[in-house]
Amino acid sequence: MASRKRELGVFAHLNGEWAPAGLVTMLEDGSKIQGSQFAYGRRYIGRPDALPIVPTEIGEWKPNPDMMRDKEFIADEVTKLFGSIRDAAPDAWGRRVIESRLNQPANSLPESTYLMEAGHNRAGALDIRPDIQSPPLKTAGVHRLEYLLEAAARIEEGLPVPTGLQDIFEAGSGMGGMRPKASVTDAAGHLWLAKFPSLNERLNIPILETATLRLAKEAGLAVPDVRTECIQDKTIMMIRRFDREYSANDKEHRRHMISALTLLGCHESESPDKTYGDIADAIRRHGAPKQVRADQAEMYGRMIFNILVTNDDDHLRNHAFLWRPEGWSLSPLYDVVPRPSIGTERRLHLGVGNSGRSATIDNALTSYARFGLDLERAWEIIDRVYGVVRQWRTYFEAYNVPLSEIEKIASAFRHIDDVCTREARRQNR
Repeated sequence: MASRKRELGVFAHLNGEWAPAGLVTMLEDGSKIQGSQFAYGRRYIGRPDALPIVPTEIGEWKPNPDMMRDKEFIADEVTKLFGSIRDAAPDAWGRRVIESRLNQPANSLPESTYLMEAGHNRAGALDIRPDIQSPPLKTAGVHRLEYLLEAAARIEEGLPVPTGLQDIFEAGSGMGGMRPKASVTDAAGHLWLAKFPSLNERLNIPILETATLRLAKEAGLAVPDVRTECIQDKTIMMIRRFDREYSANDKEHRRHMISALTLLGCHESESPDKTYGDIADAIRRHGAPKQVRADQAEMYGRMIFNILVTNDDDHLRNHAFLWRPEGWSLSPLYDVVPRPSIGTERRLHLGVGNSGRSATIDNALTSYARFGLDLERAWEIIDRVYGVVRQWRTYFEAYNVPLSEIEKIASAFRHIDDVCTREARRQNR
């Protein structure tokens, strides 16, 4: 198949309205992207509320129409596509939904098709359309959980979705991650993410993930509103979309969001080679100045929490940042699921300290300075987080997690003796 160029319109949500931001040109060979270019629109870069679109502008966003007019930014040879545009594309689950709607094999479509088909509910404040004059997709909102649950199960099984269940094509096409999910609106018209149980899994992940995030909130970490609903004897996790805000008249304002992958300017294949310290460094370079110290301490706390609950799905796409005029700030915590294990030595996806990805407090204590902390402050965070996690059974019972699920997940939670030597604890005296 011959390579082809495809030009798409990029829009940004500014003050509650869509604004044309520029054009992205993608060079594709079948389902493989070979490179891309982006050019800002002249009117867009003159706006004081314009959002940064391409990674080269993430560090200091000071749009200068005279310097940027008619300039084309070229994506690097590794990532092929600008990070913030990549973050506006669907990930694994959203792609399955799109492929089901278009009746296409897995991973067979060009990246430009996935970008355009992601729909109205995609993450963040960008939209990708066939051209710069294209109107936004209209949506009435989706809130029928029982239909979405059934449709998601059919997509997982590779079955066609009948007409009566096709709300999933609007609600699920912009979503990331492997697990089935969909965006739904509540009675006030506010957007939530519904995460469904997957077929043939041993654990009740929706209730366990909800309980774990609530535990993280008890430990002082920033967590969005979460709850569960039961439909047809199935537990569904509901998490409020933190990339959406609503004014007094319930008008929706979308928050510009990028992954840590984009903030670090790297490809997914490089994620296992990155560390929590790298994220802390990026916060120091690109973060909103008044928020840097708090965000670095928050990131250290999340690393400690992941060590204690054995959450090794902590890759760079599972950390995000939200835009504010003075810089980027850390998003609330999400996608935290404990993983049961019988192993005594455990590793996270991201590096922790001098001993690489080894999931221990000793290792975390070798890197606290990269988070802008001194030893005393690092121990304050460790003590605070462990003081809650050590009582996880009590909290899970209060959250109505069934005893059978508590027993299945128990091996994921670490005792301080498992992850911290006596020598290290002596520093805390």
